[in-house]
Amino acid sequence: MKACIFDLDGTLTDTLESLTYSVRATLREMGLAEITADECRQFVGNGARRLMECALAAAGDKDAGRIDEGMEIYGRIFDANCTYHVTPYEGIPQMISGLRKKGIQLAVLSNKPHEQTVKVVREIFGEDIFDCVLGQKEGIKRKPDPEGVYNVLDILHRGKDECLYVGDSEVDVKTALNAKIACVGVAWGFRSREVLAEAGAEHIIDLPEELLQYV
Repeated sequence: MKACIFDLDGTLTDTLESLTYSVRATLREMGLAEITADECRQFVGNGARRLMECALAAAGDKDAGRIDEGMEIYGRIFDANCTYHVTPYEGIPQMISGLRKKGIQLAVLSNKPHEQTVKVVREIFGEDIFDCVLGQKEGIKRKPDPEGVYNVLDILHRGKDECLYVGDSEVDVKTALNAKIACVGVAWGFRSREVLAEAGAEHIIDLPEELLQYV
């Protein structure tokens, strides 16, 4: 392997507090009931709009009739709080260092909005660690569509057989399967080992350092 593409939320960084805080603040501003952190954990992974659709439904707006209002409020609040209490998972900095020593190119592909993806990566890891950082943006279909993977591969000048995809959710596993690239699921994130296995993950690791054996 010559490159690794990482999901962000639940894979490299524990962002649950920032997401939960922003969703709850949005719902409060809309006069709706707040959701729990566990509910938020289950709702993330499919992009901001899907997160808000699920949050609104759980808060009482069953048909998501206020989704446009919710997205406007959430976008404003989350932009100001996307790094709120965000930390890398234990062992991630050491894993990244090990990959870089091996000469592996590193990329982030997230369903989080692009601007906030870049903010989080820059804040937590600095500007020179990843060769490519891509979040959800206009013109690129969100995961599990493989288009984002193909964009990253083009930027890195790598083929499918040279790249490993790493993520914590069924969305990530399906993304890798759709893109026809090798995948490693991580069991420390927002989904369980069972969810990853059911999605089709052949390789699942429990500690970041275990990834080094796949490259």
